[in-house]
Amino acid sequence: MKDLIIEKETTERTVLVGLITQQQNETKVNEYLDELAFLADTAGAVTVARFVQKLDYPNPRTFVGKGKLDEIKEYVENNDIGMVIFDDDLTTKQVSNIEKELQVKILDRTSLILDIFAKRAQTANAKTQVELAQYQYLLPRLTRLWTHLERQRGGIGMRGPGETQIETDRRIILDKIARLKEELRNIDRQKSIQRKNRGKLTRVALVGYTNVGKSTLMNLLSKSDVFAENKLFATLDTTVRKVIIDNLPFLLTDTVGFIRKLPTHLVDSFKSTLDEVRDADILVHVVDISHPQFEEQIEVVNKTLRDICGSADKPMIMVFNKIDAFTYKPKDEDDLTPATRENVSLEELKASWMSRITDNCVFISAKTGQGVDELKSMLYEKAKEVHLTRFPYNDFLFQKYDDIDTSATEDAVEPTDM
Repeated sequence: MKDLIIEKETTERTVLVGLITQQQNETKVNEYLDELAFLADTAGAVTVARFVQKLDYPNPRTFVGKGKLDEIKEYVENNDIGMVIFDDDLTTKQVSNIEKELQVKILDRTSLILDIFAKRAQTANAKTQVELAQYQYLLPRLTRLWTHLERQRGGIGMRGPGETQIETDRRIILDKIARLKEELRNIDRQKSIQRKNRGKLTRVALVGYTNVGKSTLMNLLSKSDVFAENKLFATLDTTVRKVIIDNLPFLLTDTVGFIRKLPTHLVDSFKSTLDEVRDADILVHVVDISHPQFEEQIEVVNKTLRDICGSADKPMIMVFNKIDAFTYKPKDEDDLTPATRENVSLEELKASWMSRITDNCVFISAKTGQGVDELKSMLYEKAKEVHLTRFPYNDFLFQKYDDIDTSATEDAVEPTDM
């Protein structure tokens, strides 16, 4: 067991591989590889090199061309590389061919995210969800696990243990998937009862891209100690806290973050987590405004909410977080090239499309507390609207307290870990 722990803590050296195609240009590929490097770092690997090739479409055998694969192989052999990570999903055939050529561990983006999920899951619910996602990912890739039996050809008189073992394994995995789905259905029923037991309190859910500061904001508003770290998918377990602003109590939920190129079946595995979003009365969409591609991250989250959660039409507050980390480089007066995202100031951004959602938009720093009072006031008004639709006879209470400064306190409510 001791040797096993040491092995897990050993940092692996890795290289990243991406493709420039008709669907993604060089700038986009570099952005994706930056994120992939962050994922690798979160998983415990160190990225030492990147390889990018321009192709019309991925090579069906080896993802990249033969010349680029030879280049990667030479680098791997001469630089003590133990793992190669590809930015897109690989087929069973591609993984098998690349492994034979490079003789190192081969991962794609999905398998890397699954590894992080497995590492981050803390509760029984989250572990069950991750295990289901892993088996669903593994099922179509069973054949490469039995390459040592590849000589066992099929056909009349040749039905050997190779085919038998694969089919046996497939049935075992299908049985486990069915069992895990049943476990999650039971969990869903339990969580549904818990949500009903919370009464008619207004429910507010924090949503957003991974690593935008949702858990930090959760801690600030509820004065709790939800785990927060500058890593992707630091939070997999949904946590619920009761928050009181002025005289108004509501439930605040911290949810798992979204990410680009995340297969639908992975998100589907976290159905009970997303149910908190579906049942929320108000969504607080947290955005890392210091990130160069924050607008694309907004679209990723909105698309996920539309496609999977069915929650795009809920009342939403846009919270542009990390203004303390926002930087920009003003253009020189004699620079006639078109302005880029790096040349736009925060004030100019506020005057852009964001100015059209002023009533539902706030700029804050969860780290320093800047702008949080304005967010609390906005949350108070939105939550009050929902509250009065359920308890219209409580209107006189708000008339009494509306002029008091906002504050948040933690009440004695146990967290709901997903």
